[in-house]
Amino acid sequence: MKELDANLTGKLLIATPGMDDPRFVKSVIYMCSHSDDGGMGLIVNKPQADLLFSDLLDQMGVNKAAGVRDIRVHFGGPVDQTRGFVLHSNDYAAAIGTLKVTDEISMSATLDVIEDIASGAGPDTSMLALGYAGWAPGQLESEIAHNGWLTCDARSDIVFGRANEHKWAGALKHMGIDPLLLSDTAGRA
Repeated sequence: MKELDANLTGKLLIATPGMDDPRFVKSVIYMCSHSDDGGMGLIVNKPQADLLFSDLLDQMGVNKAAGVRDIRVHFGGPVDQTRGFVLHSNDYAAAIGTLKVTDEISMSATLDVIEDIASGAGPDTSMLALGYAGWAPGQLESEIAHNGWLTCDARSDIVFGRANEHKWAGALKHMGIDPLLLSDTAGRA
């Protein structure tokens, strides 16, 4: 397998029209970590249709303070779907378990971040994902080489924006690509 060309930590992966895995069709993934050991990211544009933050708090026995905003719960990926991950602004760090991904975005995966959001003491900006997308060493590089993914710099409005249905096209436009002109047929020069 080819050596790792670039560290994709803090970048976006954008599924190409040729993505043949139905779990990732039109996905936008924020990469939380990427190294020679593999990669881990969260899908940021696929909300859970049947699960609200308030419902999740009830299931966990966590009380939500009056006036606290509801955050959207997303399908973060097919791995470990019972585990929650919170992408958030760097104005917050959990007592344990916060990974600073970039100067702007961190990820926390412990109950205290959920409790802090529910009490109104959490980060200014956040999104919650259940499950994650993971790649073994060399797997993501192979998928990129086979035209499954495009990569670009992350933008907060794409990662944290509420208009999930527009994030895929928005990420492509951020790259200067018109989604209507993108073909699902890959070629090699």
